[in-house]
Amino acid sequence: MTPAYVLDANVFIEAAERYYAFDLVPAFWNVLVEQAAKGRVLSIDRVRQEITRCNNSLADWANKEFQNWFARSDEQRVIRAYQDIMTWVYHQNQFFDSAKYEFASGADGWLVAYGKAHGHVVVTHEQFRRDIRRRIPIPNVCVAFGVPFVDTFTMLRQLGVKLA
Repeated sequence: MTPAYVLDANVFIEAAERYYAFDLVPAFWNVLVEQAAKGRVLSIDRVRQEITRCNNSLADWANKEFQNWFARSDEQRVIRAYQDIMTWVYHQNQFFDSAKYEFASGADGWLVAYGKAHGHVVVTHEQFRRDIRRRIPIPNVCVAFGVPFVDTFTMLRQLGVKLA
């Protein structure tokens, strides 16, 4: 089975607020729905919670157009992967306690856990940063757990998408 791409909140937020705004590039949003319908793109419930906090066009789109492709993160295999990730996080002296708390309270750990549990590729705009202390980047956790990760543009290229 071909792995799917599981999207971080920043993929949706940055696209909506910057380079793929709904009024400028509706094709991007249509492609996400099309690829999701093919089982190639998804996200998780906790990301949905993050992007629907605001009452804006992204929240509307998520609730109306993409609602079927936010997977539940409460499966046992995802929970086990999340527990392993959080154990690793708390044993890393590199990160400040505030970074650990922030990571534990958001969707990032669950996103990586979902990717790990299902053999999916995590899509994020965060970058691996070896010496970071104030934050725990998703790619750092992905590297520690052997979970592949890419950015939006790499995902689109790998999916063979052309926005016209």
